[in-house]
Amino acid sequence: MEVSVEAIEVMRHSAAHVMAAAVCKLYKNVKLDIGPSTEDGFYYDFDMEHRLAPEDFPKIEAEIQAIIKAGLPFERQEVTRAEAARVFAGQTYKLERLADIPEGETVSLYTCGGFTDLCRGPHVAKTSDIGAVKLMAVAGSYYRGDEKNAMLQRLYGMADVSQEALDAALALIEEAKKRDHRKLGKELELFSISEEVGPGLAHWHPKGARIRVAIEDYWRREHFRAGYEMVFTPHVGRAKLWETSGHLGFYRESMFPCMNVTEGEGTHTSVEQYYVKPMNCPFHIQIYKTRRYSYRDLPLRWAEMGTVYRYEKEGVRHGLLRVRGFTQDDAHIFCTPEQIEGEIRFTVNFALRILRRFGFNDITAFLSTRPEKAVGLPERWEQATRSLEGALKAEGIAYQVDEGGGAFYGPKIDLKIKDALGRPWQLSTIQFDFNLPERFDLSYIGEDGKEHQPYMVHRALLGSLERFFGILIEHYAGAFPVWLAPEQVRVLPITAGQIEYAKGIEAKLRAADVRVEVDADNEKLGAKIRKAQLEKVPYMLVVGGRDAAAGVVSVRSREAGDQGAMTLDAFMDVLNAALKA
Repeated sequence: MEVSVEAIEVMRHSAAHVMAAAVCKLYKNVKLDIGPSTEDGFYYDFDMEHRLAPEDFPKIEAEIQAIIKAGLPFERQEVTRAEAARVFAGQTYKLERLADIPEGETVSLYTCGGFTDLCRGPHVAKTSDIGAVKLMAVAGSYYRGDEKNAMLQRLYGMADVSQEALDAALALIEEAKKRDHRKLGKELELFSISEEVGPGLAHWHPKGARIRVAIEDYWRREHFRAGYEMVFTPHVGRAKLWETSGHLGFYRESMFPCMNVTEGEGTHTSVEQYYVKPMNCPFHIQIYKTRRYSYRDLPLRWAEMGTVYRYEKEGVRHGLLRVRGFTQDDAHIFCTPEQIEGEIRFTVNFALRILRRFGFNDITAFLSTRPEKAVGLPERWEQATRSLEGALKAEGIAYQVDEGGGAFYGPKIDLKIKDALGRPWQLSTIQFDFNLPERFDLSYIGEDGKEHQPYMVHRALLGSLERFFGILIEHYAGAFPVWLAPEQVRVLPITAGQIEYAKGIEAKLRAADVRVEVDADNEKLGAKIRKAQLEKVPYMLVVGGRDAAAGVVSVRSREAGDQGAMTLDAFMDVLNAALKA
């Protein structure tokens, strides 16, 4: 029987209450905060003398199972604030949460056995309706997420409708651990983050850089074919630029502090403030403003692999997925109102083609519409939203509408992919902007000879190269397709006598732009093959004395094993077919 998402969420929230009841029974002087459900489980925040550790989990799980087995009912009770305050006397965090409840709103308590909690609910009818539960981790968490407040202990758990379903979810977590881009990035020597340089600032190692170059080469080639032009812009800009764009007013907390620069000489000096850029858009606008455009010049499609810097705090940084310095595959489209529908459809189709080339075929879209507070004429919003929705329908993409979820400056489409483990990732975004063209007074000369404001569309396909690379590593578990692999072919001479022949093969493959290395180490063939397999090289060319004498190579595939002996030309046919896959 299929269980709804809502029912599972209620069960997980109920499991959080049961876990809190178990902790309160086992340990003294426990102060409680909150215990919500999460996407795959639940957590509860505690302030307690005992320092929880994984060694405590079996004891807590045993108590949880006892409560579940008892089939205790969840009983709801509506009370006055004064009554609730008496129930939670001494529970500092609960009393503060009670004070957060607006006047006139119902105050409800849920009791399960001897445990009572402040909660809106709902909950399952009885504890035996909770499926399988497992504790996962404990971590520190600031009260209300504010580092100025007390540090609490957050105990995480997972819950599912059955032990079978929980086991499947746990297996997925274990697989995700194996695929963790931070782990594989180190093992495969793809990237590193040096605390000496600074947190959230990634270094691309030679192998990772090879993949990045392959991504960028493909990206640029496809953009030129699609009628885009490339631009390059500075990494810093004066404060005035960011004031005009609105970033200093709305985005300052996510920007690095300003740099004070003395400009001029002698008595004609002044101190100017500069900021490293958090976004590329104002720079592209500056290029637009260097000349006057006619409607005949539009659309303009300008793209840049632009490196930006954002002051991401410690709690949100995560490997390559959330860093402080990253390169956006950014683009901006300037066009007339008459061109916009065609441009959006073209852009959606282009985004889908790019994502599918990287092996992402499960793609869904989210259309975010006009919020209550917005800039721009309502009719422009309507046309823009129609254009976005029309493009999604024309391409046959499943989409959800997020009513009022657009930015204040324009509606948008977000494209989400699912990776090999079924996890969703938001990558591409197509975002209208009615704000910046007005702030920077952009215009073009229309067919009527008058000035008109162009439509401006922000567009990113991969998001950021760092984050996209992290997703790719986990999607492929480090075993990249041949066209992306940092090393596509490894030549393995069996003895020192074949090294010269192996070097000749290497030279021919390099001349054909194949990424190839020779393993000339003094090791047995089996060890060389295992090493290449561990390093996830797609093809191995074994060359022994007979191979050298016959002018052939013995081909071994990472996926399919031994492929037999063939000439180098025949292998190139195999390799070229794999490169197109």
